[in-house]
Amino acid sequence: MKRILLLLILSVCLLPLWPQETVTPVKPLSARIDALIEHKLPAGSNVVISVYDLTAGKPLYGYQADKLSRPASTMKLLTTITALSRPEADEPFRTEVWYQGTIERDTLQGDMYVIGGYDPEFDEEALDSLVATVARFPFSVIKGKVYGDVSMKDSLYWGSGWLWDDTPYSFQPYLSPLMLNKGVVKVTATPGERGDSARLECTPASSYYTLTNKTQSRTPSAGRFRVSRDWLVNGNNITVTGNVDARRAGTVNIFSSQDFFMHTFMERLQARGIRCIPAVDAEVSYLFGEFRQDSLSVRMASYETSVQDVVKQIMKESDNLNAEAMLCRLGVQSSGKKRVSAEDGLSAIRMLIKEMGYNPDRYNLADGCGLSNYNYISPELLVSFLRYAYSRTDVFQKLYKALPIGGVDGTLEFRMKKGTLSHRNVHAKTGSFTAINCLAGYLKARNGHEIAFAIMNQNALSGREARAFQDAVCDEMIR
Repeated sequence: MKRILLLLILSVCLLPLWPQETVTPVKPLSARIDALIEHKLPAGSNVVISVYDLTAGKPLYGYQADKLSRPASTMKLLTTITALSRPEADEPFRTEVWYQGTIERDTLQGDMYVIGGYDPEFDEEALDSLVATVARFPFSVIKGKVYGDVSMKDSLYWGSGWLWDDTPYSFQPYLSPLMLNKGVVKVTATPGERGDSARLECTPASSYYTLTNKTQSRTPSAGRFRVSRDWLVNGNNITVTGNVDARRAGTVNIFSSQDFFMHTFMERLQARGIRCIPAVDAEVSYLFGEFRQDSLSVRMASYETSVQDVVKQIMKESDNLNAEAMLCRLGVQSSGKKRVSAEDGLSAIRMLIKEMGYNPDRYNLADGCGLSNYNYISPELLVSFLRYAYSRTDVFQKLYKALPIGGVDGTLEFRMKKGTLSHRNVHAKTGSFTAINCLAGYLKARNGHEIAFAIMNQNALSGREARAFQDAVCDEMIR
């Protein structure tokens, strides 16, 4: 018994001498993000951050959260959330064809109108559907005029602060209520024998533009494959150059989207056997004019695109045209006017900013998509819009399922790879152009809390480094 007691006493006395397992305390989120700012922020750049716990209903972190920054495409969140909060949010985008007059025997005695509703997803298939419906009417001659009605929007075909030399890239379309294939032509090149010109195929097919083929098949010395046009003189001669060693594709915007639409519409009508005999001599087959409904007006055809389809493209693919179309429609709905400008849509966003308790005069809103260098907002404001959307189930459901998912799709497909904490846990909108990289959206932390956040990197010439910093911040928020 004494021996047992002695051993127990010795074990208790020697216990502190045995090696103990050390548990490293987890640093607070603020300390972890501060460390990333100190060590991982791209050299020479700066960042502003706002983080809010939606589940707990309280701020989690802020770093110069009220400082103004250029949002790039995260501006699309303000446009989309404001538009989705409207009572008319589910009203589809609509393109219509009407006539005014009478049909006698085989002739339409009167005028036809194609009314633009700023449908940014109106493509070649939609055009053919519209034309096919018109062709079912019992006439093959139009004895009158064919008008394109683009009165929904003013005549400014670019947004305020857009860069002139971003044309002829497809991400900067010529804006109009009548858009065909986003005002863009896709050129697909297929190689032939070495040194021969490649075979080119263009969609949508139209005589509105011309094509010059300067490609060479399987000839590296011919240089990089490139598609452009004579954009400095607003020309539509598409020139394709360079080496084609495999199937290649390129896109180019077309000058005057409304003319591209109407010219191709008239061609498709003619292909269906419908010809137009103007009531007076005219050098062109169509004109532009505003439709005014009267007792002789008949709707011939209508094509609709759902708002959710438009929102999906805005978020997943960061589509600039879709965001500008949403802004214009927002202006129509909020002002009650038939003819609007971008300013009418921006006024609606400012009204929502004021409802949230912020002074809209503290920010500068120039367009709906974020292409403009004149946009200035804060991460705090972005998070407030995300909080507002989260509080509105009808808005949140449409927005959330359209946002890119980390490592899965959209503009986050090649980020936040499998094995990282952010993989599939981040649903967020990206925004980037030269020296600007932003990320704003939602994520789910390990404790099950839903988080809204905005990270706005500024003056970062290395987009790769800025994106790596943002992804690391997201990992820490989830941790």
